[in-house]
Amino acid sequence: MSQTTILTREPVVNKNRAITANRLIAHGPNIGAVVDTLNGLADIWPSRHTVFVCLGRLVPTPELMNWSAPQNAMVEIPVQALAHPQTQALLPQLREAGISTCLSWYAPGTALPADGDWRFVLMDARKNPAPNGAPGLSLAWGLSDVGAFQKAVGAGYDGASGWFFLHGNPPPKELSPAHAQIVRLLNLVRNNADIKDIEAVLKQDVALSYKLLRYINSAGFGLMCEIQSFRHAVSILGYDNLNKWLSLLLVTASRDPSAPAMMQTAIARGRFMEEIGAQFFDKSERDNLFITGAFSLLNVLLGTSMQALLDEMNLPASITDALISEQGEFAPFLKLARLCESFDGAALAKAADELHLEPELLNRAHVTALDFADSLQG
Repeated sequence: MSQTTILTREPVVNKNRAITANRLIAHGPNIGAVVDTLNGLADIWPSRHTVFVCLGRLVPTPELMNWSAPQNAMVEIPVQALAHPQTQALLPQLREAGISTCLSWYAPGTALPADGDWRFVLMDARKNPAPNGAPGLSLAWGLSDVGAFQKAVGAGYDGASGWFFLHGNPPPKELSPAHAQIVRLLNLVRNNADIKDIEAVLKQDVALSYKLLRYINSAGFGLMCEIQSFRHAVSILGYDNLNKWLSLLLVTASRDPSAPAMMQTAIARGRFMEEIGAQFFDKSERDNLFITGAFSLLNVLLGTSMQALLDEMNLPASITDALISEQGEFAPFLKLARLCESFDGAALAKAADELHLEPELLNRAHVTALDFADSLQG
């Protein structure tokens, strides 16, 4: 059966802005189509965090029980659907199957079933500034920026769902010495400098060397042996792959409180673009697709301007054109990655159709990227 459901996503964070879950929004014509899509993702389902599954504008029905839900899955039940007979029939089946639930769009004073058991409660913080009487851990939704998040936490919310952390961050400043050191390494690798010259830079910062080797050896990269040194890394991976891993290291160098969520977002964008681009570009260009996506939030992560950052690097025009002017051959793929972060399934479907991408391929690339980004956290 051809899939017709498209997934978008947003992260769920705790009071410290650390990612604790991912929220997948299923944009499908009916529950059966959503179930087909979810079952088709079983082999690549993200396992590090809880995954909230939002059914969009669909009413949750017992047909959802045809989904072989992973243990970390949580089904969202909108308050508006509680009175629907089909949803009332579904709730005891979810409890019997041990599938957790999140009550979404709750407002204080809402009448709830006596036997409801909600682990989380998603609330529109624009309408409900405080989570008074929430029957579970309260998550604020609809926050505009970091300031709104801080206000919501101060009012009693336990966390939030959404992309608020991409907005309201400090104004740009100069690149820090630590970040400049990584940029220097990147330029050496991109220019195929002698290994001894690169090692000399790495020896100036032991923590940097350790972090680079940790990422190279992480499960997400699937290496068959452990890399013991930078020289060993060059012999096993080559300069092109080291360029990619150093790019990843630059993305993960920020110490901002919102950095983990932004890092996950940037890395997921990069891996998504790499996955989707596999049928359009050769291997070397797919690495550049990864870097484009990963660098798309670098200015926010490092607190400086995108132009100033790119002026320090020797990057191909395909990357800089996409990041600065949203032009060039990589731009449609970056647009697609960003649309995966919206609630607008129609816009994502339209952009995918323009690239002649089937929903199944799009969803698998999306979930694969999310799992990869999660695997590098912590």
